Amino acid sequence: MADTQPQADIDLDPVTFEVLRSSYRNLVDRMAEQIQRTCYSFVIYNRDFSNCLNDAQGNTIMQGSQDIAVHVGTLHYTCKETLEYFEGDINPGDVYIVNDPYAGGTHINDVRIMRPVFYDDELIAVTQSNGHWADVGGPAPGSFNIDANEYFAEGLRIPPVKIWDAGEYREDVANLLTTNMRLSEDRIGDMRAQTEATRIAEERLIELADKYGVETVLTAFDESKDYVERMMREKIRALPNGTWKTQDYIDADPNGAEGLVTVDVEMTIDDDEVHYDLSGSDGYIGNFLNSTFGTSFSAVIAGTKMFFPDVPLNSGMYRVVSADLPEGTVVNAPEPVPVTGSVAGAYEKVMNAIFELWSEVLPERAMACAFNLEYLLAGGRDQRSGRDGREFAWYDWMAGGWGGRDGKDGANATAPVFGAGLAVQSLEGQERDAPLVTTEHSIVTDSAGPGEHRGGCGLRKGGRMLACENSVISYCSDRARSITWGINGGLPGVPHGVTLDRDGHEPEEMGTVFSSVPIEEGDTFVRPSSGGGGFGDPLERDPEAVLEDVKDDYVSIERAATDYGVVIDPIDPELCEYEIDSEATERKRAHIRENRDGWLHEDPEAVAERYHDGELDKLDLIRQYGVILDWSTGELLENTTAQFREMLEERAVGEW
Repeated sequence: MADTQPQADIDLDPVTFEVLRSSYRNLVDRMAEQIQRTCYSFVIYNRDFSNCLNDAQGNTIMQGSQDIAVHVGTLHYTCKETLEYFEGDINPGDVYIVNDPYAGGTHINDVRIMRPVFYDDELIAVTQSNGHWADVGGPAPGSFNIDANEYFAEGLRIPPVKIWDAGEYREDVANLLTTNMRLSEDRIGDMRAQTEATRIAEERLIELADKYGVETVLTAFDESKDYVERMMREKIRALPNGTWKTQDYIDADPNGAEGLVTVDVEMTIDDDEVHYDLSGSDGYIGNFLNSTFGTSFSAVIAGTKMFFPDVPLNSGMYRVVSADLPEGTVVNAPEPVPVTGSVAGAYEKVMNAIFELWSEVLPERAMACAFNLEYLLAGGRDQRSGRDGREFAWYDWMAGGWGGRDGKDGANATAPVFGAGLAVQSLEGQERDAPLVTTEHSIVTDSAGPGEHRGGCGLRKGGRMLACENSVISYCSDRARSITWGINGGLPGVPHGVTLDRDGHEPEEMGTVFSSVPIEEGDTFVRPSSGGGGFGDPLERDPEAVLEDVKDDYVSIERAATDYGVVIDPIDPELCEYEIDSEATERKRAHIRENRDGWLHEDPEAVAERYHDGELDKLDLIRQYGVILDWSTGELLENTTAQFREMLEERAVGEW
């Protein structure tokens, strides 16, 4: 095979090349340190940001060590769009700001700051910082407005704009932008932190050019891309040619018929290239869970990169990995279609579908579906003592479970695949910042998808509002119906959704998407994150492993029997003493094997009726019968159930 590899055309000696490549990584990571130490918003402090070094054409040369996955494929396109926009008017001392989702970006909360870098009056690079701003205007605090039919109702869309013009700060422009956003002082602070990060990177790059010569630095740019391309092609060439196809789903289109929305992903390996075709995906939907081209391409890159962890990431990979993302689909919505919730919608569906495809090609790295990203947002006026009605914006995301793997359980309580570098936010920090106290934050028993190797466990988080005024709550997530799925015989996790308990009202299941629901002091809410999907047949799981899960409260005694066929007797639960009933376990597993295929073909209406009568619970419906209801109303969703059962037939029954 070595004789068939193209020979590297390298102009730099290996030592100089590696020193410069490492220097570029250090340069970008120094940007991250600058932002984290000087940002104003708690969201960015918890690492919802990314940085990169681009060449003079906008190609990505280096990204940070802990960058957010959703940003990786978009910084390249945003930079190119900005350079084209200002072509002929790019000067030393310029700094640009942009958040345009339709210009290679993700959603309007991701605000990019770019600085062109000159050396001897020649444009040699662009340093770029992207931060998730906690609010960019619009009717809903946090700028997640489920009622938006067009982006005009989401927040402020910023095309490429100069905020420093040849070194002169455009205070009028900055004020125009941030005055239309909540907590404008924080927005200015984040903008300056990101801007300073780009300046530090510029300074370091010029130092490298002084030391090694600008031509050497630029040559290392090109060879960094070539290096990634060669490395990726070599790995792809070692794999079999072929085409693989799968689907994932968004829960619903509020403007369409009842049923899941299809995200169709076909992957083809052709010698040393990988191509993805998403043209079978449904059209864009009537809420903000659509993706733009940039977001979906980023999902393609991030999903692929997960299976090649040793390959660095820059624009060299984009020469090897390509994607067909037809405009007008849910994976490439045109303006003015709303896309703010894309990372919880189409983006993660593309990424998890790609996990499944690569799990077939590289089974030793296989992983089932991970829990869905979710955002809970609250905003209004803080009426606690000493706060004087100050505006607040509480912005929260949760950890959850990743999918079971070949030979290993999934990771518990981990950041979403959308951004593995995200930190779980400090509860104490949140409580200082907003009139809200966390009432619980714990592992959810039975949240992990059952399998020979179970999924990782999800979490449950609850909160209570303190003294506040004119306050509302919003939520952005998915997979209340397209529930986190398993592979190779594994079963699903649990539905996402928020339960809101307002004073004087019955607790209300709010679902996974809502905006600007009024809340008052004393109101409480709770929401779970799903565990990951299971890997392999749950009846093949070692009973001793199930017993350990029961001891850890990962699995209840009841679901140990129902999902795994393992009968466990509690001897002294307070002392964590349990015992496996081996004979009963053998009988239970034999019974499940004999009947489980038939359960998935029972009349859904009859199954739903048994649920309403209290004979079955929610997880019985999902994992045994494949029946999906509107969990808020109890209504049977016939089309969704048919699609969900078909998914179980393909991913579970076919492997039993």
